[in-house]
Amino acid sequence: MSPPLNADNNRKDPSYENPDKRADNSPIGRGCVMPAWLLAWMWGTIAGGALVVGCGLAWKWKIPSKVVSSVMSFGAGVLISALAFELVEEAVNGGGLWPTIGGFATGAVVYVAANALLARKGAKHRKRSGGKQPSEQQKPGSGTAIAIGALLDGIPESVVLGVGLVTAGAVSPAMLAAVFISNVPEGLSSTAGMKKAGRSATYVFGVWVGIAVVSGLAALIGFLVLQDAPAEVVAFITAVAAGAILAMLADTMIPEAFEEHHLLTGLIAAVGFLAAFTVDQVGG
Repeated sequence: MSPPLNADNNRKDPSYENPDKRADNSPIGRGCVMPAWLLAWMWGTIAGGALVVGCGLAWKWKIPSKVVSSVMSFGAGVLISALAFELVEEAVNGGGLWPTIGGFATGAVVYVAANALLARKGAKHRKRSGGKQPSEQQKPGSGTAIAIGALLDGIPESVVLGVGLVTAGAVSPAMLAAVFISNVPEGLSSTAGMKKAGRSATYVFGVWVGIAVVSGLAALIGFLVLQDAPAEVVAFITAVAAGAILAMLADTMIPEAFEEHHLLTGLIAAVGFLAAFTVDQVGG
């Protein structure tokens, strides 16, 4: 597990005093000579690129709905494990209980409020692979709402990758794996629904490539803004991301996973949880 911040904000890695310190002690990038800010951008972009991978697979082939829901269940379990053992625990250890509680609640409330607003504009079923997504003719403006909703889903995950470089001097392998694994089925499921709704290839690939780019920028901004921030602020932002991710799982990923494969959803999610927990323990 990533080493926590001390309450007095003394970092354990000298790269925090110098943001251009070469991150050659990273669990992922050992031997790497990239500056920390560049690593944040790179890993954020790679994690967001998993959405494009899922998009390409769903656009090229008709993926069976049960396969999509199974991978979605696994990804949900992975993310739940990561936010529990990587984000919330690290936030408590680094900044204390109250900043963590406040941040988690804030992230959940803000996400749910934004998601409710976007749902009225036609983005309610943006992660559904079936025929529930509206076309632009059925719901004018739904294309924009779906794109914004997909962006809303991806930003918290990306920010925590950059924050990981602040708190530990490295991107957590478990967190990176969790984001990447969960993003592939998100791209798969949502693209299948967009395709059925008659969205063009330009629109679909434009949405996911754009989000991959923004994901890299979000991770970079998370690192640059928080690299000199007090421990309590870092804990609050980390918890905000965790709260938003959990709300996203409950509102968008789990319903899609349950719809097609409800008998095995819980078991597959449990396997995902254990897989991420194992990576965290072995990698830590």
